[in-house]
Amino acid sequence: MKTILITGATAGIGLECASQVAPGAHLVLVGRDADKLRRATERVSAAGAAQVDSLVADFTSLKSVRALSDSVLARYDRLDVLVNNAGTVYSGRTESADGYEATFAVNHLAPYLLTESLKGLLIASAPSRIVFTASTAHYRGTMDFDDLQYRQGYSIMKAYSRSKLANVGYARALAAQLSGTGVTVNALHPGMVATGIWNGAPWFTRPLLEVVKRLTMVSPEEGGRRLAYLATDPALTDTTGGYFENDSPREPSALARDESVGGRLLSASDQLVRQALDSER
Repeated sequence: MKTILITGATAGIGLECASQVAPGAHLVLVGRDADKLRRATERVSAAGAAQVDSLVADFTSLKSVRALSDSVLARYDRLDVLVNNAGTVYSGRTESADGYEATFAVNHLAPYLLTESLKGLLIASAPSRIVFTASTAHYRGTMDFDDLQYRQGYSIMKAYSRSKLANVGYARALAAQLSGTGVTVNALHPGMVATGIWNGAPWFTRPLLEVVKRLTMVSPEEGGRRLAYLATDPALTDTTGGYFENDSPREPSALARDESVGGRLLSASDQLVRQALDSER
């Protein structure tokens, strides 16, 4: 029985993915709202999961993410798949509980900390997989290591694109680091999915977004299927370091492929996480 942990599992493609991989599996659903987690657990159980557990975590707080990883390590002796799917956007520059730009904190620093904390368990459980929900927005992303927090020039799409570039860059760097361990690491663009993630967009863009949702976006079910494909399809057992769109590998951006940028991202992420956690002691 595979143990599959999915963050952002109470709605959208996270919930759809959980429902689709449920039959016979042990699902660990992570979300920030206990009531939504309860409803998600009921749905995934009805979809045929052998066991469903739920864990509450707030990805705007690295302390909460550390508590989540501690709980996982205390409760489970194996982890076959880690799906880093939780994500958000903010129309105006917002700071996380740790004082970091919140889009970058939630979309990158939180899954970075969770993944690094669970890396040993994933290696011990190999063959295992790590999957990141990224976006084509990463092609427009920049990585200014002197201003990762967008204190200057913030916009919703600039911040989102940077966080998604961080997802793809980290996935590639981690895949190289874990080569030979039996742990694969891949990222995907699930498609322009009609979910509530863009509810935080500026009011004047929302009518256009509604039109785009109707005309060009895929359903949460389809986005969840694409996520489930990377998480569980046997054809991808040995595939690692990839970026996928519509179930096919695609070359990511030049910045995402730049090993020096990936190395700097790992160092900067480690420093930011340690700084936040050390300040709580």
